[in-house]
Amino acid sequence: MSGSGDEAPRASLSVTDGVAMLVGVVVGTGIFKTPQMVAANVDTEIAFVAVWLLGGLATLVGALVYAELGSAYPSTGGEYAFLSRALGRNVGLLFAWARLTVIQTGAIALVAFVFGDYAQQVLPLGRWGPTLYAAAAIAAFTFVNLTGTPQGRGVQRLFSGLTVLAVLAVAILGFVGGPAEAPPPSGPGGGAAGLAMVFILLTYGGWNEAAYISAELRDVRRAMVRVLVLGCGAVTLLYVVVNLAFLRALGLEGLRASDAVAADAMRALLGDGGATVLAATICCAALSTLNATIFTGARLYYAIGRDLPGLARFDRWDARGNTPTNALLLQSGIALLLVGFGAATRGGFQAMVEYTAPVFWFFLLLVGVSLFVLRRRGEAAEGRFRVPLYPLTPLLFCLTCAYLLYASVTYAGTGSLVGVGVLALGLPLVLLRPRSPEAQPGE
Repeated sequence: MSGSGDEAPRASLSVTDGVAMLVGVVVGTGIFKTPQMVAANVDTEIAFVAVWLLGGLATLVGALVYAELGSAYPSTGGEYAFLSRALGRNVGLLFAWARLTVIQTGAIALVAFVFGDYAQQVLPLGRWGPTLYAAAAIAAFTFVNLTGTPQGRGVQRLFSGLTVLAVLAVAILGFVGGPAEAPPPSGPGGGAAGLAMVFILLTYGGWNEAAYISAELRDVRRAMVRVLVLGCGAVTLLYVVVNLAFLRALGLEGLRASDAVAADAMRALLGDGGATVLAATICCAALSTLNATIFTGARLYYAIGRDLPGLARFDRWDARGNTPTNALLLQSGIALLLVGFGAATRGGFQAMVEYTAPVFWFFLLLVGVSLFVLRRRGEAAEGRFRVPLYPLTPLLFCLTCAYLLYASVTYAGTGSLVGVGVLALGLPLVLLRPRSPEAQPGE
């Protein structure tokens, strides 16, 4: 194996571990933010439910593409390995730059701040309470993952289970509590279904993180598709049930008028005490997402450390804990710096969407193209999972990504230029050559 590390990842994760990781990443805070935005861009309750189902279907199509790539080319580098193998190392390095400097560490900091904001409501710590909570959460879950993969996956199972139970409890309250008094009609939604899908697929976002644990899944050729299909199916069912509950509690007009859908639903059903219930629910969801994002994110640092001389020190895999120790520390350090920056300039949820969405969908489109390239080369070993209805399924995935790239650029406007600018700053990375040109990236 390349690199200065003496150990490599062991296949120690089960399908249950993978599903818990995927659900933990996806079912975060978005479900409490985006229903109002979706409601504002559809005309009827049927359309509202239909677009959530369509989002689940689009996610499943993408999951099938990733299932073939992950089972054929298992790697801690995930998309970095797929893109490098299919389209060249330069494309892979450019993706790595975008993910490491903005997408992943930014997501960790953002989720940590969401946790801090709601933890502050439960137990206030003064002016800097949210920042202290955010930094403490990153440090605590980094420590958990430093102790070893068994500890990280155990915590993930716990928080994923608690999150699902908590979100289901909110849904059940919405159904049994009966509808709240609806505001007067405001007319049909003034947006567009395409914009609604941008928000919905943002809420479904994170399923692709399963690619980063492919090298650690037992019997990956069978397990990869099970993790992705079962995980995406569970998330789709959960989201549809929760949104039906929101509709029952608030109605479509109530959803459009609400700035905090879940809070208004809980207030309508439980009074002001519902706010505390909601805060605890969102804290649980945020911690579940935070742990899973820390767990999967560090795997890419390790893979890049094996390929770039300047990052060789991150090519370290702790055999005792079966975890990338130095990569976790680097990731935590960058995320904590972003928390410090965010304490002074709180851009928030929407700013993150604006500059990350176009870059994210651009690279997901390239991943879809990679499947066509790798299929044509015929390099993968026999026995891997093969996406059904090829080439229709990956073509549908590519078209979806292209449309959402267009829609996110249109929606984000000048905000998208910031993300593109940050991406451009990584162009010098493509001039760095790997230490072992003959080796496949991330292996």
